Amino acid sequence: MSLALTPTLPQELADAVRSAPRVIVVGAGTKPRLAQVAGEVARISTAKLRGIVEYEPTEFTFTALAGTPLHEIAAALAETGQYLPFDPMLAEAGATLGGTVAAGLSGPGRFRFGGLRDFILGVRFVDGEGRLLRLGGKVVKNAAGFDVPKFFVGGLGRFGAMAEITFKVFPRPVALRTLRLDAADDAAKLKILTAAASARWELDALDSAVGEPAVLARIGGPAAALDALCAEILGRCPGEELAGEAAVHCWSVATEFRWAHEGGGLAKFAITPAQVPEFSAWVRRLPGGRGWISAGGNVGYVAAESGAALVGAPWPGVTLRGTSPLWLGPQRTPAIIDAVKHALDPHGRFPNLND
Repeated sequence: MSLALTPTLPQELADAVRSAPRVIVVGAGTKPRLAQVAGEVARISTAKLRGIVEYEPTEFTFTALAGTPLHEIAAALAETGQYLPFDPMLAEAGATLGGTVAAGLSGPGRFRFGGLRDFILGVRFVDGEGRLLRLGGKVVKNAAGFDVPKFFVGGLGRFGAMAEITFKVFPRPVALRTLRLDAADDAAKLKILTAAASARWELDALDSAVGEPAVLARIGGPAAALDALCAEILGRCPGEELAGEAAVHCWSVATEFRWAHEGGGLAKFAITPAQVPEFSAWVRRLPGGRGWISAGGNVGYVAAESGAALVGAPWPGVTLRGTSPLWLGPQRTPAIIDAVKHALDPHGRFPNLND
């Protein structure tokens, strides 16, 4: 790759975008299927477009260049007792801030705190005409108007090349507890997911591995309060508390996709808690099928030995790794997406969402 396509500054990113008639920006490659497009395309790497530009702990916001690894951001936030509560995925694998926004991936913490989309405040980006623009702001209370930065979440880099991104952050809980709640079958899992979602416990996360007879629950807050809440939860839902490294490991398995095949296909699907039994049964029928249920049953991940096995899924999904089509299952494209795409990239310098 030439030096021109490995920018170190936002203006160099703009120059790189203008240097070719068709371009796509790539990060660390942790979700490779998202950047696989047909035809001739210049690939612009954000490997050197990295670093925290601004961090205001008292304002609970930071701005970082798009190629900044998530683990660097997490370390900087941790020094002041703050964090991104949606549990960014693949941080240990080297995922970048820009790639995470482009993929729209949120981890287990989405259950209580909302997803990545709820934390992005602003974006500085290069549009299809090579202009370096800024949308949104650097404070939590932005001006009213159309919230265009949210279009970049899950946009796969098709609306423009992100140079830097601003996020809001939260204080890290004083203490965290993880519970492994017994669930003999999928019906029992559904019962726990439904009960926990409407209980007063305010769980941070509620996940489960397909085929495992358990639901993982995480709760944060003052240690004394957690003692009473955990006792109450275990009184209603039999199980056990995971301590120390066991607790850390189970959430690392979720956020790093350690449960999935190293090769083969990996995809994310939008489901509902009521569909968890049907989703789990479908995963078990796939050759080498493995699955993970996240966000209280609103997200399902599937790994299969062959990406082709994911074709024909009954839920809308997107392929993260493997050779299956980018979009899976039934899809609906609102007209506003095409309108925004045309406004930001009138000449089609970036691939379309269907490429």
